Amino acid sequence: MSEPRHEIEVIDSHTEGEPTRVVLRGGPELTATTMTERREQLRTRHDAFRTSVVLEPRGHEAMVGALLTPPVEPGSIAGVIFFNNVGYLGMCGHGLIGVVRTLEHLGRIAPGVVRIDTPVGTVGARLHDDASVTLTNVPARVAALDVPVEVAGVGTVTGDIAWGGNWFFLSHHDAIEVRPSRLGELMAATLAIKMSLLDRSITGDDGGEIDHIELFGPPVDAANHSRNFVLCPGAQYDRSPCGTGTSAKLAVLHARGDLALGEEWRQESIVGGLFIGRLERMGDELVPLIRGRAFISARATLLYDPRDPFRTGLR
Repeated sequence: MSEPRHEIEVIDSHTEGEPTRVVLRGGPELTATTMTERREQLRTRHDAFRTSVVLEPRGHEAMVGALLTPPVEPGSIAGVIFFNNVGYLGMCGHGLIGVVRTLEHLGRIAPGVVRIDTPVGTVGARLHDDASVTLTNVPARVAALDVPVEVAGVGTVTGDIAWGGNWFFLSHHDAIEVRPSRLGELMAATLAIKMSLLDRSITGDDGGEIDHIELFGPPVDAANHSRNFVLCPGAQYDRSPCGTGTSAKLAVLHARGDLALGEEWRQESIVGGLFIGRLERMGDELVPLIRGRAFISARATLLYDPRDPFRTGLR
């Protein structure tokens, strides 16, 4: 696999607490004509680029990277491939909001609607005058409701399997409050749930791996509907309420008759970040709209000394 160049220019932001690092220049040249093929090119030929950008010593385990590419669809302003400490994501809601704010910071867009190509499809976003962003996500759907799973050390956990751009298992575990003070217990429980799903070959549609686990509890702010904890791939948790996870939650609520089309759902994260979501019907599909805020935190040039034994990241 090719190693990173000597310099990579990035802009860092956080979306409701969750970091995104957008690569502007210095990334590998991808020649494929679809975003899915470009992601595969990045994975098979340039994975050292991924690890060098998001892992220590230049990044950290919770960092999500976003490589900007030329668009592949007419009317799109850019393409983007999201990646993290262990691999590549189909979509990333908080990351997409961070990308939109980054494009605004660069002067490439003004308030209004943009379209961005991802490996799971083209998504829309509206940049508002107050600098918040509403993401029009890929369609969300429910694969199964009330799936019981025996989990070692936890007992029987019942949850729902839904797609919001990634596959989720959504559940409650009332024995553990969704609070930062219970972080260790939440991590242990969700990791155990994920392992049980893998051991029992419980998947999303067409064998799609359920690589996100989402637990819910009461909100801290009474103006919101619930608080969540989201285990992401790579044994990290989402500081934001998770855009794709909130999308999956909306689909579940609607399937249960608990959320009408157009009705707002206020999703609080474990650290207090907030996404406001709703569902709209477009043809036969349910499309989630997720609104949140991202803030630019840094602009930097990552430097790579060929003598550095850790230039491709600590693994």
